Amino acid sequence: MDSYLVENIKITSKAFENGGTIPLKYTGKGEDISPDLQLSSISPTAKSIAVIMDDFDHPMGIFNHWVIWNIPVMKEIPEAIPPGAIVSSLNGAVQGIGYGKNRYKGPNPPFGTHRYKYQIYVLDKLIDLGSDAGKEELLKKMKGHILQYGSITGMFR
Repeated sequence: MDSYLVENIKITSKAFENGGTIPLKYTGKGEDISPDLQLSSISPTAKSIAVIMDDFDHPMGIFNHWVIWNIPVMKEIPEAIPPGAIVSSLNGAVQGIGYGKNRYKGPNPPFGTHRYKYQIYVLDKLIDLGSDAGKEELLKKMKGHILQYGSITGMFR
């Protein structure tokens, strides 16, 4: 990420505090739905938003659970984004391949407490990328187009 050009954006959630426990509802042991994500002070030149959610304590290293892009510019990304490659309720946002599927896959650690980081990218354009793409392809396509970045981390055992 071209961090010298990127402004920070504050991310919060009604579901959990940064560094707090992710409620069961948002995990693979519960309803397995995405939490809301609230963004403050979005750039007036923003054209879209992307979200990447990773498990930072997976035995195989950083493990991607969710990737979605071309979310319309909004102050609150709602909870329970439905599964599927194209999300019509978010004006055609695209869910790529995270955890092997085009959907949110909540925390479900094999053992111990894991850190799950929701990373939000505010972009100056829509990303032209098919739903068969994953995190690495998205990161490459976003390079040079990230206006703002922020994250919120939740814990789950």
